[in-house]
Amino acid sequence: MSDKKLAGIWIDTEKAIVAKNHDAQNAFKFFLCNPVKAEIQHGNSSENAGNNAERTNRIKFFKEVEHLLINSQEVYITGPGKIQEELKHYLHDTAQFKDLKITLDTSQQMSDEKVLEMVKKHFNA
Repeated sequence: MSDKKLAGIWIDTEKAIVAKNHDAQNAFKFFLCNPVKAEIQHGNSSENAGNNAERTNRIKFFKEVEHLLINSQEVYITGPGKIQEELKHYLHDTAQFKDLKITLDTSQQMSDEKVLEMVKKHFNA
């Protein structure tokens, strides 16, 4: 197993499940972080207000995920739809993550344990 700091994420528009093999200092075996829940906006006075609220909530959601990725050297992102691409662009637009190696994949919803298994398998851990 490498001593690289690795992280994997299963993400959709409602939550992100992050598995990583490091804390602030050390790389060791993979573990699950607490899931990150997205705030979903309901009932807005106009479409414009709704879009602005949705964008604000998405950025807040990505910031919470980003916080779990600090010090990661390589990230694997999977999930349904296009949100993985949005997260990748968001991370690469952030100075700290602009050179981060990110691999994208697509997958259907799965349990936290399945996410952990898939991340380990991706990194051959």
